[in-house]
Amino acid sequence: MSFAQLGLTEELLKAVADQGYVIPTPVQQQAIPLILEGRDVLAGAQTGTGKTASFTLPLLQKLAETHDPHQKPHRVRALILVPTRELAAQVYESVKTYGAHLPLHAELVVGGASIGIQTRHLRRGCDIVVATPGRIIDHVQQRNINLSNVEILVLDEADRMLDMGFLPDIKQLMALIPKKRQSLLFSATVPNAIKALAAQLLNNPVEVEVAKQNATADNVSERVYGIDREYKRELLSYLIGSNNWKQVLVFVRTKHGADRLEKQLIEDGIRTAALHGDKTQGARNKALEQFKTGKVAVLVATDIAARGLDIDDLPHVVNFDVPQVPEDYIHRIGRTGRAGLSGVALSLVCPEEAWMLAEIEKLLKRQIPRVADTGYEPVSLKVMDAPKKNTPNKTTGKKDMRHTKKPVRGKSTVRGEKQPDNKRSDTRGKGRSGSRSRD
Repeated sequence: MSFAQLGLTEELLKAVADQGYVIPTPVQQQAIPLILEGRDVLAGAQTGTGKTASFTLPLLQKLAETHDPHQKPHRVRALILVPTRELAAQVYESVKTYGAHLPLHAELVVGGASIGIQTRHLRRGCDIVVATPGRIIDHVQQRNINLSNVEILVLDEADRMLDMGFLPDIKQLMALIPKKRQSLLFSATVPNAIKALAAQLLNNPVEVEVAKQNATADNVSERVYGIDREYKRELLSYLIGSNNWKQVLVFVRTKHGADRLEKQLIEDGIRTAALHGDKTQGARNKALEQFKTGKVAVLVATDIAARGLDIDDLPHVVNFDVPQVPEDYIHRIGRTGRAGLSGVALSLVCPEEAWMLAEIEKLLKRQIPRVADTGYEPVSLKVMDAPKKNTPNKTTGKKDMRHTKKPVRGKSTVRGEKQPDNKRSDTRGKGRSGSRSRD
């Protein structure tokens, strides 16, 4: 099947051809015709499957078909909500790329950037807004934007938005958008919480699922290195140097850990940058650009980067710290092996993290291959006893609250409806008044 067979216009086909794409991916083949028909869609698609184009292309076509050239200023007719600034920037670039031959204008609205500049741009008028929930609410409250003409709503990486506690913001925005609209919900995973959200937001949706849930890509080679914590950095430096790896995305658990590992790798002679929520937006953009262009070989990141990083042919991902949430493992290693290319995902696991590895393998329903000879003294990854509920974790010293019901105000039917603000701190910039921060 070709893109032309999906019913796209010549302008969009030209934009697609300009990017060198010939054959649509499975999620594009299924979603694009449905969206062009005006159906609400709930799509379960992993990262790297081409899902951004699967909603961007038909959205642009539908808006172009009813575009009024005499309408000045342009009204916001499509709102695309995403969880992080990095993902928002990439979706915004996709909108501009695919809409290059159309008379439509888009704006990017995220935290960490000048709200004054965004205000001027929004008041000039635009057709499409790509935004993080917190910052778009800031503009709504300041009456810089009117959402009463929105015809198409897109929630991208919806599961991540729930994890980050954005549900109250989403509900607040829904009250400002016409009930008669087309709604599209895209999510890497479709747990019950996402289905509950879809029931609230979507009207008789068509479900699109192009891959098994809780599964990693077949073209990603996964391996586990069992090693004592004190030797992790040494092993990582050796693997990078001895194999002459040119581009490695390394995941750590904390912002402090990212800064510390960045410094240590630089001391080892490895060009490295760090990416996390305490960095300014300029510093985050610079780190990403240096990594994409090869000026640095290693990008050390917290899970802020697990969603939204779109790097062509990223060959290596390393879990320096094992993720505490099993689903995050899938999102992390989904940065490599994209668009059918091969990739390698390594996890450096110390005995204290063995229980986290066990939970990941339980989710995957398989064991990740172990490296027998790591070059270091063998360690056991046998799970003796997982941390009990609400007891301090051996690795972080923090209580394990994952199985504890979070406090809520009022009734909650969807996981993530109310969470402490510190759950959002990794992806949100400092607030204007220093109180609650918004992305």
